[in-house]
This record gives sequence, structure tokens and C-alpha cells, in this order.
Amino acid sequence: MSAVLNAPWIARQAKELLAQRGHAWLLQGPSGLGQYELALALASAWLCEKPTLQGACGDCPSCHAIAVRTHADLAVLMPETVMLALGWPLSEKAQDEIDKKTRKPSKEIRVDAMRDAVEFSQRTDARGRGKAVLVFPAERMNTITANALLKTLEEPPGDVRFVLATEASHMLLPTIRSRCLSHTMQWPGTDEALTWLSGQGVSAPVAQSLLRSAGGRPNDVLRQGEAGLSPEWWAALPQAMRHGDARHLADLSPAQAVDALQKLCHDLVLHQSGASPRFFETAQLPASHAPLAVLTDWFKRLMQSARTAEHPFNAGLMLEALTADAQQTLMSKG
Repeated sequence: MSAVLNAPWIARQAKELLAQRGHAWLLQGPSGLGQYELALALASAWLCEKPTLQGACGDCPSCHAIAVRTHADLAVLMPETVMLALGWPLSEKAQDEIDKKTRKPSKEIRVDAMRDAVEFSQRTDARGRGKAVLVFPAERMNTITANALLKTLEEPPGDVRFVLATEASHMLLPTIRSRCLSHTMQWPGTDEALTWLSGQGVSAPVAQSLLRSAGGRPNDVLRQGEAGLSPEWWAALPQAMRHGDARHLADLSPAQAVDALQKLCHDLVLHQSGASPRFFETAQLPASHAPLAVLTDWFKRLMQSARTAEHPFNAGLMLEALTADAQQTLMSKG
């Protein structure tokens, strides 16, 4: 189970939401704030056999069943790629299709899975604590899938509760948003985040540097550490891109490279506008005279690259193309 689940800012929000009534919650905010972890904390507390004001007990059979991904009264709706990454089992039919290579894991929440969840919500619960449906990332529902959920949200069975977690609430149907109680994810304070990261084994100097590169999101600090993105690597990134050194990105996936370059572009726009950068120190930014219009165009191209970054045709070629585009932008004089 993710360490972020026990983070103090997640526990604080879980306690706040559990004190309120409602059959459907929408957790929204930027990525890296723990939407999934908070959604799982709520679902765990709803189904727990010995819940407290703080949430699930963590020791009862229900909590154990959630920990090992086998709870009969919890339906988890995610893209198959996300389910596999987070350790949730696919349906037998879906797993068989993927094992036989008749199709790849879906990057959207499939309408078949949504229909199964709707049918699940109408059944009697198995453990006497009601049922829960967790949807993450909710923006990965297409219109057909969202509409399949809508009627159940409008007229929910008496013992089922929903928690939808999203990093892009603007992509959800307005009718979905209007039928949920909304909660905007809270940012942890810097001192709180650093203390928690220290408890996760991240040294203070590294945590402070990576927390800046992660935009203040502690969850992303752990991901950067797992990916081997050291403070020294991060500090050297802008100059490496200015010199067209694609080797600097060699250990990254295309998705990670796009994310890093988007942060660099973001800070260059702030710097050109006279504002303080967010992800880099000012001294780390390359001397660039690229006009704002050129930087804006670069950011648009990076957004386009993000759409194919998870499954590029050739990862190495994509990293080289990203580096070449970054160098051309940084060397531009308008």
C-alpha cells in the first residue's frame, strides 16, 4: 500500500470528509497531491468493521481484504494500465485477452468495466458494511463510460457510496461533477512535507531540492527518487538541453522526459516574465533569449508529445527528438 496513504495531510483530509455525509465524493486537484490515496482511505473507512473518527482501523478482515486487493464489496474502476501499475487485479476476461495479446491494456476506463460496476452496486453487500466504488483517474472515462455511471449517481442504491478522484476535473461531464460533493485537495506545508519525506528515508538536503523540482508535491519526490532523478541531475538538466545532450535523458521514460521539459519550459516563461521560477533555481536556468511566443509554442508541442509518451513507437528516437526541439527553442532569438 502506498506510503502516501499514511501521510498526515491525507489523514487530515480523510478525517474531515468522513465527518460529512454524502453518497458520492469528487476529489480534485493537480497531480501528485494524493487523490488516489485519499480515495482509498475513504473507501477503506466506509467498509472497515471497526472504523474510528480517523478512518479505517487497518487490522480487521475488511482492511486486510482491501490491502490484498480482494474485498468483495469494493469495485475499483481504473484504466487497465493504472490497475496493473497499482497492483489491482483485472477481470478474468480482460486478463485473458491481454495475456493472449489480442489487445493491449486500456488507457481509458472501459465501458464494460463500468457496466460491471453498476451491476455490482445493485447487489447485496457481502460483509454488512455496504459497498464502495472507487474511480481513478476519473477523467479517463469517455462520454459513453461516464453516461453509464451517471444514472447510478442520480439514483444510487441505498448501501453504495462512490469516490471519484481526478487530476483534471474540467474533463469530466458537468452532470458527473454536479452529482458529487466536491473536495479540492489540500497542499501539504513545506515543513510537513520535509518531515514526512525524512520518515520515508529521504535525506533533508535531497528532500528539499527534489521538493522544489516536484513543485511541492511529496508524492512526486518519491517517484523522482525511484526514477533516479538526483538533485544534481535536475540542476544539470537545463544546460544539458541547451547543449543538445540527449544522453542526459537516457535513463528516463519518454513520459518522464516530457514532464521534466514541461517544468523547464514553465520556469523559462516565468523568468522571461520577470517572475521567480518554481521548479529550478534561477541560476540553473540557461541563458536564453527565446521570446515568450516561442516558449509557448514549445509547451504546446510538449503537450502533444505527452499524448503518445506512454507508448511511443521508439523511445530512444523520441528522447532525441525532444532534446533537439528543446535545444532549438533555447537557442532561438525570435
